[in-house]
Amino acid sequence: MLAIKLAFRNLTGAGLRTWLNVSVLSIAFVVIVFYNAMLDGWNRQAYNDTKDWEIGNGQIWHSDYDPYDPFCLQDAHAPISDKVKILADAQKITPVLITQATIYPQGRMKNILMKGIDPDQKIIKLPSKSLKPEVGIIPAIIGKRMAIAANLKKGDLVLTRWRDRNGTFDAREIKITDIFNSNVPTIDNNQIWIPLSILQQLTDMPNEATLFIAGNTFSGGDIDKWQFKDSQFLLKEIENIIKTKKGGAMIIYGLLLAIALLAIFDTQVLSIFRRQKEIGTYIALGMTRLQVIKIFTIEGSAHSLFAIILGSAYGIPLLWYIQNKGIPMPEVADSMGISVADKIFPVYSMGLIISTVLLVIVSATIVSYFPTRRITKMRPTDALKGKIQ
Repeated sequence: MLAIKLAFRNLTGAGLRTWLNVSVLSIAFVVIVFYNAMLDGWNRQAYNDTKDWEIGNGQIWHSDYDPYDPFCLQDAHAPISDKVKILADAQKITPVLITQATIYPQGRMKNILMKGIDPDQKIIKLPSKSLKPEVGIIPAIIGKRMAIAANLKKGDLVLTRWRDRNGTFDAREIKITDIFNSNVPTIDNNQIWIPLSILQQLTDMPNEATLFIAGNTFSGGDIDKWQFKDSQFLLKEIENIIKTKKGGAMIIYGLLLAIALLAIFDTQVLSIFRRQKEIGTYIALGMTRLQVIKIFTIEGSAHSLFAIILGSAYGIPLLWYIQNKGIPMPEVADSMGISVADKIFPVYSMGLIISTVLLVIVSATIVSYFPTRRITKMRPTDALKGKIQ
């Protein structure tokens, strides 16, 4: 307790120098918490939106299906067996058929993916209710990105050409019955959704599908020739992007933290240089060198405690405000090809706060300890005289 009292008395007596160090360290503390919370919020938002709009509780792929190989679509389809149909009728899974196509909006040509889905499905948030067939009309829905890229609006007719399973070209006009707004570009960019039954008829693939989207009641596992891909597999790319972002962020707040710790290190070196008589007095009064080292180490590490208190004083209201208002994302973020909302809301977990507090305290303690090792080489008589060894 004596060491702690002496350390805090010396620290508060240092005045402006102490508070400059504490201020810089508190900024590093707040920045680390904020940036990691923002990435965690982005990760959670992307995870939830992708599950809600695209993958559900996982997907069941045809064995030849590869989402990065559009040429596989000619063969990546198979009839829906009775076993699979029972699951689909029970709304545990919903089938999707995918084929390549070309649209000609305003006389231009644009290659797309045409996807068929059951209008009555309730597994993902896609507004498939707008795909109710009308006599003589092929209804279709597109996302806002696709609408902008193709210059299409609700109610427009657009000529669409595709190939059936035998490679024969055919073309029809389809009607845009709805334009949905989603944060998930992988169900939007260069894609048109039409009723599954109509696409099966147009491509001469009756009762066939390319993949199935699983609902929350699906227990998982492969089915016949269909391979189940769980959420962890399908969201791996998003998690890798977040990890990369966090790795880059470590450089930013690592430099900021290093600046604050360097200031503490310099303060400790200067303190030991200027207070040699005080150190000699402590030793002459019966303190061991280890006890004196302890006083100076506590004194240096106490910067982190003051920094956490100061950072909490202005950081809590600031971060609370940001969490409620969100962080607006620029429109260019839409072109990244991953799920990014208009606003990102940071997520402050207890684990994040505790780990950041420990990082600041441990770092400050280590940096405070190294300069104090010089005290072990001091002789009390020389220290009392103020001589440098």
